[in-house]
Amino acid sequence: MSLFIGLDIGTSAVKAIIVDAEDREQASAEASLSIDRPQPLWSEQHPDAWWTAATAVLDRLAADHPKLMSGVAALGLSGQMLGVALIDAAGRPIRPAPIWNDGRAAAECAELDATVADFADLAGARPMPGFSAPKILWLSRHEPDAIRRTRRILLTKDYVRLCLTGDAVSDLADASATLLMDTRAGVWSPRLAEACGITTDVLPALIESGTIGGVLRPELARRFGLRAHLPIAGGAGDNMAGAVGAGVVRPGDAFISLGTSGVYFVANDRFMPARGQGMHTHRHAVPGLFGQHGCVLSAASALTWIAGILGIASIERFLAEIEAADLSQAEIPVFSPYLGGERTPHDDPLASATLSNLRSAAGPLHIGRAVLEGVAFAMADCHDALTKAGAPIDTIALIGGGARSRFWGRIIATVIDRPLLLPPLAPLGPALGAARLARQASGGMLTGETDRGATLEPDAASRAGLQERRAIYRRHYAKMPSS
Repeated sequence: MSLFIGLDIGTSAVKAIIVDAEDREQASAEASLSIDRPQPLWSEQHPDAWWTAATAVLDRLAADHPKLMSGVAALGLSGQMLGVALIDAAGRPIRPAPIWNDGRAAAECAELDATVADFADLAGARPMPGFSAPKILWLSRHEPDAIRRTRRILLTKDYVRLCLTGDAVSDLADASATLLMDTRAGVWSPRLAEACGITTDVLPALIESGTIGGVLRPELARRFGLRAHLPIAGGAGDNMAGAVGAGVVRPGDAFISLGTSGVYFVANDRFMPARGQGMHTHRHAVPGLFGQHGCVLSAASALTWIAGILGIASIERFLAEIEAADLSQAEIPVFSPYLGGERTPHDDPLASATLSNLRSAAGPLHIGRAVLEGVAFAMADCHDALTKAGAPIDTIALIGGGARSRFWGRIIATVIDRPLLLPPLAPLGPALGAARLARQASGGMLTGETDRGATLEPDAASRAGLQERRAIYRRHYAKMPSS
């Protein structure tokens, strides 16, 4: 029996799963990660923390499932996108890596926009805070010594690949989101690199997601109980790997992901550069396809945040209580989830969250419901931006940790007035997509799932109240000084 590992280096955790050739999960392990915020707008993780967590989950699988590990045929990688790991000549990180929700580089975005007139046409999106290119320009301006010492700039999963294999390699999909690539051509752009203060020779080699991007170091193969010369697939960023895991592999397929952030991804066989509204277009992990993205910077993390504020120990129980409560529509507050700024559709790192429309009857369940609705309103903003841009949206899957709550999913379905599919393997997330890419790199099929799962239909009874609160939500942003 051929087995495959999907290793996903997320924002809050690293997860590894072992699946068989039919996508049946055999084992899994997880290790947590934390974010450092040393200054306002900064968001960083040290690359060594990614590697420590990755080895922890592989060590756990080796200890608990040695027979499974010995049967693994290939390993695939996924990871949070847009991180900037500066690596020196000895292969060591120079500094903590600014990650996807870092907002320090707003001025550099404006500079890149002015310097490269056709930036979006070339890269697929306008420069926005959080993306790799403006963060690299920020580092060039503010930490030039670190840039001078840099021999490689790697994305999150690709630093883990370097540790696993010794090879500096990235896949075309994840790499296209750096905004350093001629996205249509699939090659690094010397013009974009130069505008950021670097040259393309510090960037990794590029391969397709479903091809082999190195083999496991012998000492690590022995440590983890894996076969010698285990192939490591190119893999993909978590959005593209999540799409593969959800079966979003044809033009018009889409997914909404409720993870730390919220992502709305639409597969397209045309390259449609995004020129506004905080949207971005990158290459898909499936050759010949592109992905049009909208991104909400705080999704499930907003629910975690409010649960912490309210002293809620179990988010699962909290969700069940909100769903069971007979809340008056008139007493539900209005929440905007801009806890770390917002990308789609506002492109505003200074946007801040609000909780308004409060009445004396409001309690923890009312506020929890408002947070669920606020994230749904933000995802609806993404839906509107994508449809206005001409994205061909046929079917929409719901994935990510938040997809475990059908109640939350039904709120989103009602706000966007579209049914949402629940792929049965969606809870496995990007790790499943990484495992499928490992299978493809070994000569197997990319996807094998035919059951589309359950469908969440819009709820007509709650539509009017949600529309009223969404109108209030949209007025609040219009009044914000930063917008």
